[in-house]
Amino acid sequence: MCGIVGYIGNRDATPILLEGLKKLEYRGYDSSGIAILSNGSIAVEKEPGKIQKLEQALEKNSLSGTVGIAHTRWATHGSPNRENAHPHTDYHQRLAMIHNGIIENYQAIKTRLEANGYKFHTETDTEALVNLISEFYQNGTSLEEAVRSALSQVEGTFGIIVISKDDPDTMVAARRGSPLVVGMGEGEFVVASDVAAIISHTKNVTYLDDNEVAVIHRDKVVIKTIDNMEIDKKIEKISFELGTIEKSGYDHFMLKEIMEQPQTIQDAMRGRLLAEEGTAHLGGIQHEIDSLLYAPKILFTACGTSWHAALIGEYMIEEMVRTPVEVEYASEFRYRDPVIERGSVSFVISQSGETADTLAALHEAKRKGSKVLAICNVVGSTIARESDAGVYLHAGPEVGVASTKAFTSQVTVISLISLLLARMRNIGASKGCEIVSEMQALPAKVQKILDNHEVIKEIAKEYHECHNFLYLGRGYNFPVALEGALKLKEISYIHAEGYPAAEMKHGPIALIDANMPVVFIATKDSTYQKITSNIEEVKARHGRIIAIATEGDDKIAARADHVIYVPATLEFLTPILTIIPLQLLAYYIAILRGCDVDQPRNLAKSVTVE
Repeated sequence: MCGIVGYIGNRDATPILLEGLKKLEYRGYDSSGIAILSNGSIAVEKEPGKIQKLEQALEKNSLSGTVGIAHTRWATHGSPNRENAHPHTDYHQRLAMIHNGIIENYQAIKTRLEANGYKFHTETDTEALVNLISEFYQNGTSLEEAVRSALSQVEGTFGIIVISKDDPDTMVAARRGSPLVVGMGEGEFVVASDVAAIISHTKNVTYLDDNEVAVIHRDKVVIKTIDNMEIDKKIEKISFELGTIEKSGYDHFMLKEIMEQPQTIQDAMRGRLLAEEGTAHLGGIQHEIDSLLYAPKILFTACGTSWHAALIGEYMIEEMVRTPVEVEYASEFRYRDPVIERGSVSFVISQSGETADTLAALHEAKRKGSKVLAICNVVGSTIARESDAGVYLHAGPEVGVASTKAFTSQVTVISLISLLLARMRNIGASKGCEIVSEMQALPAKVQKILDNHEVIKEIAKEYHECHNFLYLGRGYNFPVALEGALKLKEISYIHAEGYPAAEMKHGPIALIDANMPVVFIATKDSTYQKITSNIEEVKARHGRIIAIATEGDDKIAARADHVIYVPATLEFLTPILTIIPLQLLAYYIAILRGCDVDQPRNLAKSVTVE
């Protein structure tokens, strides 16, 4: 989950690398470092903590050169201290390397190299790999050959960039399971784990696939397989603008991304709703519609927030299309030898398109003969490229570690898929037109909730010192309860749990007292009478109730301590509205607690390790 960036060209590399690191800090912020080729040697500066500390160190000890690499770390092997920070150099001080991923057989490599006289100074798997490359980097061996030879002996995942003091006109990058993209500038090249670090220099990029090596010279890039077969890769254009990864006047990326949701929901639907026909058109999966219509079962697999969107998808498709749906944690799917019926279709959902567990689930589903469709946000990502077909969210870059706009875009896209399949199977044009009309109204309804943010901020003031929260919902709003609790946990560090409201009586009700805030998603839908009974049960035990309710529901105010109203909509679209106040509630509580909402502790945006 680390951020890596490399530069080779004619400009001073240091400011370019630092700028790139700042764009990638959401991928890890335990430590950071930079290595520059300078005057025939490798100069390295590393600091624990955020990139600001590295900048301060470089003000005292400036580094200058036209070739360099930089890294921001999310720790896997070893504590986040200066010694374990990247870049790592080899024992002979000839090479420097940055690495994202996990080398699974690093201990065996390390033991072998120690027997050959190598000494190690860190707890990382990365140091074993850079020394293995060094072992192959003997007289007459090129840097490219040494990297390819070493990687042929590696088990695990990697996205690496290597530089050598003996070859100052070459940089070698390689990937397996961890993303890497090469930016093609004029007289310069920028390599990074995310296009965010590249876009200010060029929009022309090439995405590396697994087991590919990019040999980057000052005037050209040659891409090969690890087995030394040259590949002709196409150059693609980055589709978003630099301004989309700036805060645009907001205090935090998370708040900006929450406030963008009227637009991002609109963008997820743009050109895809056919109002006159009461249906949807999704070009990315159009050639797989028959597979979906005749599938005996549809499987969703995802992690975290995307898994919650998948749960909502299960409810939508089973109700509207009447096809059985199963939702799996991607991290469990690959290890439990799942049964996939012939003809079943699997959806993988990932904001980044690089989530390691979800990518592994994609591979497992394919091995078992399933057609695999993707729902993801990042164009050119690994999951987008390796799936059989898919739908992009068009939500733009999501920088805040806690996902917000991607979630509502995922649910919107799944609702489009559900509408399309339902219209082809079992609902008429008039019902389809009603759904289209309600979907078109969603952005304005989300904006109305956002305009009410001051009410939510006041509620946050009353509850920000609490230690535990319970989130309860039924039907479509049960996954919303899970997602609301996750948002609070992620950014405020308050313990929170989501449950189906009826399950409260099967254990969690024991927790309820006058100090326990309970958030009910209690909109006027098919479960309304049941959930109001659950509210009475909490009220009888002096629990403090925050209710998310439908506009015009005056009765709920008599039962709850606080009410946040959302506009009415069709039941299956309700989660797109009810999650908005829960995102804001989590945000304001975290701010009041002094938490870093964009970069919560121990988390990173793109989870590219298991």
